[in-house]
Amino acid sequence: MQGVIRTYDPQTREGVVMRDTDREEFTLSLAALDGSIFRMLRQGQRVVFDLDDAGLATKVRIGAAWSTCAWAPRSTWASRPPTSDRSAPGSVAPPRHGFSAAGGRRP
Repeated sequence: MQGVIRTYDPQTREGVVMRDTDREEFTLSLAALDGSIFRMLRQGQRVVFDLDDAGLATKVRIGAAWSTCAWAPRSTWASRPPTSDRSAPGSVAPPRHGFSAAGGRRP
């Protein structure tokens, strides 16, 4: 699951994480960061976590699980082939950054 850290106290290691899908809040397990290189969480930080049998958030990892995110796009712009305004087969798309290959600004 993924969510957002609502509160976290690094001295007591207590905190609350809110799940993205239904906004339900879960208390962080005291061992939630065990085995992780991270020792602190910030309010509003995106995390991926698991739930144990008691309903506590465990195995907290930093970031977002894009493959399991319901609103993530199925394809990215980087995976799409470039488009070309030239009609010749095998032609290369013009640069999209506004500069020509010769180094000057394109008209």
